[in-house]
Amino acid sequence: MGLIKAAVSSVGGTLHEQWQDLIQCEDMGNNILMRKVTTKSGQISKGSRIMVSPGQVAVIYDSGVIVDATAEEGVYDFDQSTSPSFFGGQFGPVFKEMWQRFTYNGTPAKEQAVFYFNIKEILDNKYGTATPIEYQDWSHPIPNQMTNSLQPMSLLVRCYGKYTFKIFDPVVFMRNHAGTSEEVTKDMIVDQMASEVIAAFQNVLNEMGNDKHKVPVLELPSHTDEIKQAMDQKVFDEPIRKRGISLEGFVVESVSLTDESRTKMDNYELSSNSHLQQGTLVGAYATAVKDAANNEGGAANGFMGVGMMNMASGGMIGGAAVTPFSQNQQQVPVQSEVNNQNVTAKFCSNCGSPVNGGKFCSNCGHQI
Repeated sequence: MGLIKAAVSSVGGTLHEQWQDLIQCEDMGNNILMRKVTTKSGQISKGSRIMVSPGQVAVIYDSGVIVDATAEEGVYDFDQSTSPSFFGGQFGPVFKEMWQRFTYNGTPAKEQAVFYFNIKEILDNKYGTATPIEYQDWSHPIPNQMTNSLQPMSLLVRCYGKYTFKIFDPVVFMRNHAGTSEEVTKDMIVDQMASEVIAAFQNVLNEMGNDKHKVPVLELPSHTDEIKQAMDQKVFDEPIRKRGISLEGFVVESVSLTDESRTKMDNYELSSNSHLQQGTLVGAYATAVKDAANNEGGAANGFMGVGMMNMASGGMIGGAAVTPFSQNQQQVPVQSEVNNQNVTAKFCSNCGSPVNGGKFCSNCGHQI
């Protein structure tokens, strides 16, 4: 038994008497994935016509056996005396493996039907992480003093977005999921798929956060193509494919951090800015010390300016690095270019001002 493509000229409504029954499935929309269509008697008579619309696959079923199928739109005559035609179209390789008996418990001994599959891309499917997912963020590296290396900051994120899917193997979908149900809709499978999509996405996050990609956590939405490519290459959606379904599109619409992770990131950036500021001041401080030593007006006047700078920084410089003012009273030998004599200058450990004898600093009152 098989399908014979009908001549276009014989499809008109005026020639209805030329066939016994007309079997067709109206537009399946974005929700119906499979629908079973048969006649009132449950039998498809010779000469019946089967119509296949764009975006559909029709599988001819006879008492537990797939007897023919087509993925090409058009009108077909059903002839029990012919061999299967398998108008496979893009599903040619799939249909070659369909010639085998299906065993479904409870299937009537004699039943003929056409199973229509929606092979269009099913749109507008949402996903979201019910619980935060860990992400290794290389845009905020943390020094590891044990190994003298850097490691990514571990953050907890929530992600939301949409995905699309389509049936790429109707036979696998029928065998592993749909069976001989009267109808299968998207609503019946999206809950299960959502869990599998999140599992696949978590694997993708691990990939995006490794030392090869190093995608900053808040830039994930702009790496949609890279995410989908990683998912395909590593077959992270394998459980979904085993039902004859493939993920076609995957979009990350938003990424948010948990409160704890947001605080961790804010503290990191605050600390980085502080270290940057200290590094700038220490550099300026070192320059000032060098300039003071070469000050033609005398070392004492030059180092007075250094002391003023340390006061302006709130003593930050003295605590940020090992400086000439690390001890209560320090002596810095300076070569004066004016009198070409060695001068031993003393400075206050608190404000850096020159000390000209006495027990207290004349500038800030600190005990020497």
